Amino acid sequence: MKKKLGLLYGGKSAEHDVSLSTARAVTQALNFDKFDVFPIFITREGEWRKGDQLTAPVESIEQLQLGKGTQDSIPNDVSSFLLNKDEKEFDVIFPLLHGTNGEDGTVQGLLEVLNLPYVGNGVLASSAGMDKVVMKQLFEHAGLKQVPYVYFIRKEWNKNQDALIAKMEEELTWPMFVKPANLGSSVGISKASNREELIKAIDLASKYDRKIIVETGIVAREVEMGVLGNDSPKVSVPGEIKPVTDFYDYDSKYNDNNTGLIIPAPVTTDVVERMKDMAIRAFKVLDCSGLVRADFFVTAEDDIIINEVNTMPGFTPVSMYPILWQNTGVTYSDLIEQLIDLAIERHDEKQQLQYQ
Repeated sequence: MKKKLGLLYGGKSAEHDVSLSTARAVTQALNFDKFDVFPIFITREGEWRKGDQLTAPVESIEQLQLGKGTQDSIPNDVSSFLLNKDEKEFDVIFPLLHGTNGEDGTVQGLLEVLNLPYVGNGVLASSAGMDKVVMKQLFEHAGLKQVPYVYFIRKEWNKNQDALIAKMEEELTWPMFVKPANLGSSVGISKASNREELIKAIDLASKYDRKIIVETGIVAREVEMGVLGNDSPKVSVPGEIKPVTDFYDYDSKYNDNNTGLIIPAPVTTDVVERMKDMAIRAFKVLDCSGLVRADFFVTAEDDIIINEVNTMPGFTPVSMYPILWQNTGVTYSDLIEQLIDLAIERHDEKQQLQYQ
């Protein structure tokens, strides 16, 4: 029997447009003979809208921007919206949301409360993976090597700017990378090579999050690996990123077709094995499930430093995660089906534990 699949996308975060691109790409890879597909759009204002069943791939993003007057439009009563007793309940929800209120555990918590299977990481992994500071603290617990960093909240910056700058200059080295702690897709990230640039970068990051993280820049290659699975995850071949810009920023990821992706990355077998081990350790320490993209720095001496993991990596045509798996022998369509199967497997296991 065909499964009823809800594609959940859009959202209130700064990564709303990225989510739309991801949703379109997923519809183009789905097998409509196996799934009854329904779009569930969250507007920038947070209103949920469910559209009519999709029977073919979506060609334009505009088709996904469901307007008022669609099948359902219920901004407040999301539970009855998703659990409509007049029709078949969803077999699985595929959250294609990036950033705040999407991949940070909030939507995952809602779906847990509603007892709906959903693709990807659970509440803990999503929230810990979204907060770069918490993620780094867990990585440290797991013994994973990282670059030096300093973090603080916006209120501390406003009160003690000079003291924080002195702390960063003492504990870190130039250049420094400034990031909002709870955002993805390189939104709000800047490189700073002096105090003036550092202040501007922190002010920019503060517009996106109350918590800021500043890291020492490192001369290294950027290499990524995909992780897929639940309790027994498998790892893709590595891929190296060669951005034409100063670093792999938002435009490089989503708008610039000139960014070079070398797959498999030209690294030694020993480096591959060590990265695989670190990727799985990171996956397990965050209690991940479904999918993760693990990002590393590899130095000229083949030293490996974990940068971060992304618990909801992009699925656009130029996104690294699906390309990595394509080069590992898993097609885009098969990857999506495996993720759906993993979601149902995890949900079934929870049900068995709950009702024993």
